Amino acid sequence: MKHPSTRMIFAYWDALRGERAAPERGEIEPGEIRHVLADTFILEIEDDRSAGFRLAGTRLCALFGKELKGTRFVDLWPGHSAPGIRRHLDTVVDETAGLVMGLVGTTDAGDTVDLELVLLPLRHRGKPHARVLGTLSPAVPPVWLGFNAVTSLATVSLRVIWPSGRVSGPSFGVGDPTERRRRFVVHEGGRAAAGD
Repeated sequence: MKHPSTRMIFAYWDALRGERAAPERGEIEPGEIRHVLADTFILEIEDDRSAGFRLAGTRLCALFGKELKGTRFVDLWPGHSAPGIRRHLDTVVDETAGLVMGLVGTTDAGDTVDLELVLLPLRHRGKPHARVLGTLSPAVPPVWLGFNAVTSLATVSLRVIWPSGRVSGPSFGVGDPTERRRRFVVHEGGRAAAGD
C-alpha cells in the first residue's frame, strides 16, 4: 500500500476487526476517518452479487465528475473488464480478504492519473457478504480534478491481503476459491503446508 489514504483506512479497518475476519458496518465512525473520508466509499453487495455505491466521498465523486451513489462499481471499468472486477469482489466477500489495486484513470481528453484502490469486507447486521469498505485515491491530486472527469479505469497491479495478513503471490486469480483451498493440506499438530 503506497498511498496515505489506503494505509490509513486499512489500519482503521484492521484495528476494528480485531480477531474477526471482518468488522460490522455499524462500527465505522466517519469522524475517526475524517482525513480520508473524501476518498472513501461503501459498496452494497446485492443478492445477485452485484455491487453498487451506497456512499461515496466528495473527492471520489469529483474524480468521476458525478455522484456515484446508486451506480454500479464495475461500471467504472470498460465492459470487457467487468467479469474480472466481479471476481475480485467475490474474493473480498467470499474469502474475507483485502484487495489492493493499482489503477490508471483516463479522461476523455486523454489525461491520466495514477490511483490506488483498496477493498475491505464488512459485515452488516451480522450478515456476511453484505458491504465492502474502500478508498480510491490519487498519489497526487491532478490539476484537472473537478474540471475533467475520469471516464475509464485500467488495472495495472493487484494483490490480495488474506485474513492471516499474508499477501498473495503472482498466482492470484488462478482458479476459483475452492480450488485455492484444495492446494493446502492440514497435518497433525494444526500446521498447514502447501500441497503438490
